Amino acid sequence: MKKRKFGKIGWDISEISLGCWAMGADWGEVSEENAKNVLKTSFENGVNFFDTADVYGDGRSEKFVGEFINSTSERIYVATKAGRRINPHEAEGYYDKDLMESFVDRSLKNLKLETIDLLQMHCPPTEVYSHDLTYQMLDHLVTKGKIQHYGFSVETVEEAIECINRTHTKSVQIIFNMLRLKPAEEFFKIAKEKNIAIIVRVPLASGLLTGKMNSSSTFPATDHRNYNIKGGAFDVGETFSGVNFNKALDVVEELKSIIPEGFSLSQIALKWILMHDEVSVIIPGAKNSDQALQNISASSLPNINGLMKKIENLYNTKLKDDIHSRW
Repeated sequence: MKKRKFGKIGWDISEISLGCWAMGADWGEVSEENAKNVLKTSFENGVNFFDTADVYGDGRSEKFVGEFINSTSERIYVATKAGRRINPHEAEGYYDKDLMESFVDRSLKNLKLETIDLLQMHCPPTEVYSHDLTYQMLDHLVTKGKIQHYGFSVETVEEAIECINRTHTKSVQIIFNMLRLKPAEEFFKIAKEKNIAIIVRVPLASGLLTGKMNSSSTFPATDHRNYNIKGGAFDVGETFSGVNFNKALDVVEELKSIIPEGFSLSQIALKWILMHDEVSVIIPGAKNSDQALQNISASSLPNINGLMKKIENLYNTKLKDDIHSRW
């Protein structure tokens, strides 16, 4: 497993790490055994960064992560998120120091930690990114020692650029994959100049870029790929990257035709992201150990310089007009 520097913090992070949403909820059933095996397998194959959130299964994901990291003396970096438990989910909740501290206290208990390595605001309303009270609240949590660093999970490039203008922002988590190219257009350059860590989520476009789906694919009622297909529960960009499912399937078929020997489509998708040096870490999810190993294996595969322009051209001709302006 290759490692990369995590922005100005300077951590050495496994370039392919683990997103822990699936072991919490919203991806169909993931058993306790599978959740624990995913964490174990990831760690044993070089992963040293776990990303979770307090709302993934209402703490279920955090508890699995907490149990695992406390079972080893090896250094594992933990990022969690807060804010989506604000009900109704409005900006004012992010300015409430006591409320946000109570969320952090709950995460600390779930994770069995005394301090959180990285706390991320969890896709808050857009106005939160530019409000001074947001940063006063976060600096308060750092001063109290409950968190070491903070960053933001964002929906749009504009939100990402807004929050990295603040001195103490250390990271941005953003959707970036072969179906969503916009972050590389401007944001990556600015983040590199400011030495901001970039965490890439949804790298496989909710499974589309595994190449295993077709027009007849169905998903459990508890899977966001069923209930959020039109954005009914949260931003539609989180589900299949906001791309029309059938149009995306057409693009996937074209991507399959350019896969070099020895690669799977999911490995190409992850390697493509790693070709962008500004990226600090990718956090694909996994529902079982086999999926985790498949993701991790992309780190050791050769570079794909010859495919970069072809993939960009596919996006520009097939998808850009539909989605580029939205996120």
